[in-house]
Amino acid sequence: MKEWWLQVGLLCIPLVAVYLHIPPPQLSPALNKWLSAGEHFHFRGHNVFYRDSFGALGSSDVVILLHGFPTSSYDWIKIWEPLTQRFHRVIALDFLGFGFSDKPRPHKYSIFEQASLVEALVSHLGLGQQKVNLISHDYGDTVALELLYRSDQNRTGRLNFNSLCLSNGGLFPETHHPRLLQILLKDYSILSSILTRLTNHFLVVYLILFSPYPAGFLLFHPVHMIYGPLDPVNPHPEFIRLYQKLVPRSTFTILDEHISHYPQLEDPQGFLNAYFNFIHSF
Repeated sequence: MKEWWLQVGLLCIPLVAVYLHIPPPQLSPALNKWLSAGEHFHFRGHNVFYRDSFGALGSSDVVILLHGFPTSSYDWIKIWEPLTQRFHRVIALDFLGFGFSDKPRPHKYSIFEQASLVEALVSHLGLGQQKVNLISHDYGDTVALELLYRSDQNRTGRLNFNSLCLSNGGLFPETHHPRLLQILLKDYSILSSILTRLTNHFLVVYLILFSPYPAGFLLFHPVHMIYGPLDPVNPHPEFIRLYQKLVPRSTFTILDEHISHYPQLEDPQGFLNAYFNFIHSF
């Protein structure tokens, strides 16, 4: 009951903001720095923000980071520099409708379009023949699965996968427990547009999407799951048990019991240790 009232209260915040015509807050110095370090490229008539950092000398390895919903590439800020010390290139983008990328309206957003966006960025950067390592989170997991499916089906524009690391995405409807605001975002078009426009970090923990795809085809590349077990949307131990059952050849890391839905932000060192152990295992 307490949680229900809390979510209703949070829902009222953007509605009041719309009514009062409250302008969006100024970018923080950290966000301004992130923006200035990035670039934009054109995708189907829209500007898409991305960052592309060159790092470790003597390495040709590339890692691409796919963020979650409803945030942006800034989700990776706490592990960005350590990744540049390990990889030759570290790349992240803001999906269409997110972060510093364009947010066209009206527009029918889809996972398939976001996957095509990632493929377009890879082509734009001249990495079509380069094997890439993907790290994804939440909504990004869904996009990553679509990209992996395209790769395994030998579809045009596919990524050349080296590895895939998932984290705290709603892979299985059976173990997915949506929050009230997630349901509102998914099912109510007018309210959804208002909430999406005004959502801030205070609401993030309640706004999680899930993937409708089964994970049984994740068998042709090294795949790993980094999991924060305190996740209220993909709860432990049901989620990880089903993951083991449906993706038996994948490895996984369960982080400390106090780590929830954003492991790369809540425990960046634990996340990095798990990821580097995975990368060094093949």
